Amino acid sequence: MPQRIVADENFNGAILRGLLRRQADLDIVRVQDVGMVGANDPRLLEWAASQGRILLTHDRATMPYYAYRRIAGGERMPGVFVGNDRSPIGLMIEEIFLMITCAKPSEWDGMIVYLPLN
Repeated sequence: MPQRIVADENFNGAILRGLLRRQADLDIVRVQDVGMVGANDPRLLEWAASQGRILLTHDRATMPYYAYRRIAGGERMPGVFVGNDRSPIGLMIEEIFLMITCAKPSEWDGMIVYLPLN
């Protein structure tokens, strides 16, 4: 089963386009595409969990806090990848692509991963 991804509304579109250039059939949606624009972090995490989608975000300030709260509360959380918005776009594309194509979706359950990894 391939990874299902949702990118929050401020996630770098160039990274998303780069991922799709690498593999056009990746299951990636943006919150703008699913009627979640303006949703607060807890609501967005709940939606991502209900859809079984890993969340891509650049929000280091509040999103990890709410993701950890979901985990602590025993709620489902398919994973959050927190990308550094100052990292090179090519590096971010490569790391995300490897993570979503070389792992089973369940491997990211309850995980908050900060990118880049180095």
